[in-house]
Amino acid sequence: MKRSQLILLIVFLVVTGGISMIVAGNKQETIKKEKEAGGKIYVPVHEVKNQLTLLSMQSYGQVTPNSEISISFEVQGKLERGNVTMKPGANFRKGQLLYKVDNREGYATFRSRMSSYSTLLLNALPDIEIEYPEERSKWVNFLNDLDQKKRLPALPEANTSKERLFITSRNIISEYYNLHAQELRLEKYFYVAPFSGTVLSTSAEPGSVTSPGMSIARIAKTGNFEVKVPISMNDLEKYRENGEATFTDASGIEVATGKIVRVSGVINQQTQSADVYYSIKALKGEKIYNGMHLNVSIETEAAKNTVTIPLTCFHNGKVMVLENGKLIPVDVLKISAKPDSLMVTGLNDGQMLVLERVKKNKKGIKFIGIER
Repeated sequence: MKRSQLILLIVFLVVTGGISMIVAGNKQETIKKEKEAGGKIYVPVHEVKNQLTLLSMQSYGQVTPNSEISISFEVQGKLERGNVTMKPGANFRKGQLLYKVDNREGYATFRSRMSSYSTLLLNALPDIEIEYPEERSKWVNFLNDLDQKKRLPALPEANTSKERLFITSRNIISEYYNLHAQELRLEKYFYVAPFSGTVLSTSAEPGSVTSPGMSIARIAKTGNFEVKVPISMNDLEKYRENGEATFTDASGIEVATGKIVRVSGVINQQTQSADVYYSIKALKGEKIYNGMHLNVSIETEAAKNTVTIPLTCFHNGKVMVLENGKLIPVDVLKISAKPDSLMVTGLNDGQMLVLERVKKNKKGIKFIGIER
């Protein structure tokens, strides 16, 4: 072994031995102090006094429109623009024309059938005048009312069974209802807003060809929202009994109130919660938007005694209580939380709650409480 290495080894052994002596001396000093203190450790405690408290049970949910539908047509043709520019976020009023489909071919077919029907009536009028002269005027008036620019007039009623058989044999009734069906089909070339709302999305543009059942856009009714809130099965009955709730935004500002409108009968297997639907109404000066995330809370009296404890003494669902100089762990249930404290159940009146987190009991050490 080289001389330099030998010197380094000796220095290392000397330093290590010195550190060991210091640590041993400190340990002996600590034991000596504990013995001098009689093996006692003082801990801050507080006597538990439970009370019934008005709690705010909370959950969360997302705002969705009460009415949301997909626009589609029952007819095929070229899609045309209505009275509103249909883009996501655009607003519209009830009764406005949103879309229309080119109906020139359908309208030409309707005019052709109406002309044929008028001819059918004209051919039947001479026989009606001979067989049923007293009924001639109502059929003439009906013929005169057939106008391609007006809605189809009501079909005159037959006063006798003989007259009914006559007009049936001439196909006057069957052709009338065929013509009426064609008239109703013409209305399907137009889509009028069923409510006031906003456009959520579009999937087709004017100029494209639409087919029956093809989705063109999605619209939602504004001013009429609901919130789906998942509620734990343990709390569901409390929410049912209360019926009403308050809603706050992410900043904690109260923005709306609501009432339960329905409760889902299906339970989420993973979370063991049921979906509760609230109809909500914005408070004066506040606005609610589709897709907002809101917190929902109800005021309810606690079913069990509760006590407020500092956050520092709570760990893994347990707190420590002092009994006969020993620290005893107690399971507690957290009801609500604040930045520096918790409201819990599970403690009994008179127990001495340890206010700080303390390490496990040491053998031979007695804990003495200092009440705060």
